[in-house]
Amino acid sequence: MTPRPAAFAIPGDINTLTGGYIYERRLLEGLRAQGRDVAHIQLGASFPDPTQADMDDAAMRLAVIDPERPVILDGLVFGSIDTSVLARMTAPIVAMIHHPLAHESGLDAAQRHHFYRTERDNLGLAAHILVPSPHTAALLTSDYGVSPDRITIARPGTVQPIVQTAPAGPPLILSVGIQHPRKGHDILLRALALLEGQEWQAVIVGARYDAAHAAELEQLHAQLGLAGRVRFAGRVDEDALARLYGQAAIFALATRYEGYGIVFDEAMAHGLPIVSCQTGAVPDTVAKAAGMLVEPENPEAFAKALDQLLADRGLRAQMAAAAGRAGAALPGWEQTAQVAGVVLDQFLGD
Repeated sequence: MTPRPAAFAIPGDINTLTGGYIYERRLLEGLRAQGRDVAHIQLGASFPDPTQADMDDAAMRLAVIDPERPVILDGLVFGSIDTSVLARMTAPIVAMIHHPLAHESGLDAAQRHHFYRTERDNLGLAAHILVPSPHTAALLTSDYGVSPDRITIARPGTVQPIVQTAPAGPPLILSVGIQHPRKGHDILLRALALLEGQEWQAVIVGARYDAAHAAELEQLHAQLGLAGRVRFAGRVDEDALARLYGQAAIFALATRYEGYGIVFDEAMAHGLPIVSCQTGAVPDTVAKAAGMLVEPENPEAFAKALDQLLADRGLRAQMAAAAGRAGAALPGWEQTAQVAGVVLDQFLGD
């Protein structure tokens, strides 16, 4: 059977280094590797807070998609675009929801209500919904009333590392995530400042996604006196990131919420014990024997977990081995694309 042609509508630069963009770029590549004709439709970068120009441009581009070509619509657009725009589309809509926009951190009540109402109404117009995790699937069912038979879980793939490990000294604590309030880098900094009696260093990798928050992090970094031990690396390329994973002893992300969290899979594939938070999809993503998960918004508990790993080399080795086993068993991106391809070929019909 010839794979069904499709379209994939994504806002902004598909090469942006966030988990959501990495997922969608890999999925687009995987669908095309099946021999499938998939048109990449680049929408305005202002979503999920679109300018009127970007909203109008999206309405025009989506309206002219061939009705025989189902369109995967990125969640930043899907959760914020006017419902009337989707109602006018003739192509079947497959929503790609990494996590509902209404569950984003730092929203005021009016913003949260707007996103919830828009996402709820737009979900009623989707022919099917792709999500990266059981957690997001359950959330759409419990909070938005979406029937489970309309949802397919397409877990992110993992590229197995080829870089040899070369642990740094003193032990390197690595955190990977854009400088956005949801990633909890402020909590991590406060936790690191509480560590006493252990030798360590830390690197935080991630672009300055939110400029105001990035400035707050720099100020907090200075106030806590972490300049000699904690470095903000900003955005790095894949090779540099692989080297940091190879040098690290611990992966730490004090996230406030994750709809999945590709970085946890990357950390496990590199055999790193993980310290993170009991929130969102994190407990389902991090193998139990590989992680120490604490309550979010708790620098003291986060510091205690880090201190325990730094002090107990045997525990660190045990958790690293468990992470390596879990990481080796993770699916590749080809499998992610196969799951999405089934949706495009079978759920939407002729």
